[in-house]
Amino acid sequence: MFEKVLIANRGEIALRLHRACREMGIQTVAVHSTADGDAMHVRLADEAVCIGPPAAKDSYLNMPAVLAAAEITGSEGIHPGYGFLSENADFAHIVEEHGYTFIGPSEEHIRLMGDKVEAKRTVSRLGIPVVPGSDGAITDEDEARRQADDIGYPVLIKAAAGGGGRGMKLVHSADAFAASLAAARSESKAAFNDDAVYLEKYLERPRHIEVQVIGDGTGKIVHLGERDCSLQRRHQKVLEEAPSPALNAEARERIGDVVVKALSEIKYTSLGTVEFLYEDGEFYFIEMNTRLQVEHPITEAITGIDLVREQIHIAAGAPLSFSQNNIRFAGHAIECRINAEDPRSFAPSPGQVGDFHAPGGLGVRVDSALYSGYRVPPHYDSLIAKLVVHGYNRNDCLMRLTRSLEEFVIGGITSNTPLHAELIRQQDFIDGNYHIHWLEQYLAQQD
Repeated sequence: MFEKVLIANRGEIALRLHRACREMGIQTVAVHSTADGDAMHVRLADEAVCIGPPAAKDSYLNMPAVLAAAEITGSEGIHPGYGFLSENADFAHIVEEHGYTFIGPSEEHIRLMGDKVEAKRTVSRLGIPVVPGSDGAITDEDEARRQADDIGYPVLIKAAAGGGGRGMKLVHSADAFAASLAAARSESKAAFNDDAVYLEKYLERPRHIEVQVIGDGTGKIVHLGERDCSLQRRHQKVLEEAPSPALNAEARERIGDVVVKALSEIKYTSLGTVEFLYEDGEFYFIEMNTRLQVEHPITEAITGIDLVREQIHIAAGAPLSFSQNNIRFAGHAIECRINAEDPRSFAPSPGQVGDFHAPGGLGVRVDSALYSGYRVPPHYDSLIAKLVVHGYNRNDCLMRLTRSLEEFVIGGITSNTPLHAELIRQQDFIDGNYHIHWLEQYLAQQD
């Protein structure tokens, strides 16, 4: 087992990683920008190293600085969390090349699934169903038009090298295709330095269902159920729940078995999440995230398994400590992403936190690095807390979530907790009758 792990991240996930390490008897090293000198994980870590100015490219994305911090502190493992360098195959390679352990999937698997086109080809070959679309990246406009006609409108143009909604355009008719293609390629070039795109059939009312997996590199893969991430705005998740209210036992078992069989063939290592669109009883692969997910706590809540602890064990060379038959799903869990932003305009709201009170009680977990007096910097993602609630069933969970949101106090800055409180009172949500376009349609009706 590692004696010292460097945490190459910030905010709530850095604190989450620190806590897991400390419970395992592992010393931690916090790296931070000058904007994060007073961050909670920096205060609690055994050692802290400043790696650059506030801009992420000069600090949290600065590979030489992260590696230098590992060297001067004598760290053995580097955990990237999510975001930043977590799915950078070059970083994983450099970490291992310099004699450290990258706590995450292998460079090979990160690279394979990071290429969205190659990922679709691979999973299709392994038996995972994919959304109808182009066979590969497209750079020729005439070829793109022909394939769009074959797929049938509406179609999505998507960046081959990235995600998060950047470089993505919805095209309803052939007349709008050329302008949308040019815009998508331009956005993709700016975001990922690659203007290659691919096409997918646009599904009208799909759910976003993702399957959590973990493997130890020997071919042993276990799935830990699914999460429903359909409540989204601009392709960004707002709230997640597990299990999905849209799936029955047969569908749940079917997709879990398909994913396990496929990833066993490539001997996948560490945590991973296979994401699908689900409509009319059919699953369609969209991408695989080769890292720890933001929403991992709801899977922990319904399985009782500490995913970060397991991830660290596997990185240290231990085999997976449980099999599929050991997994027992209990109850229902929902996570609300609490952001420092206006609940209507969604404008960021950095600044100094005043009064702060996190809800508690049975089945309530808050992952946050906030404290009274902390200054939320303007340089990074606006996520400041995750409210995770677990109940005996979905109704119990919703009642507990309603109470928890009422208790949550974050003074001094504006947060989106009022939006969450509003959304979970809507009948469609209470009935579990929503899809990936529901939230944007709801917000448009409120304007």
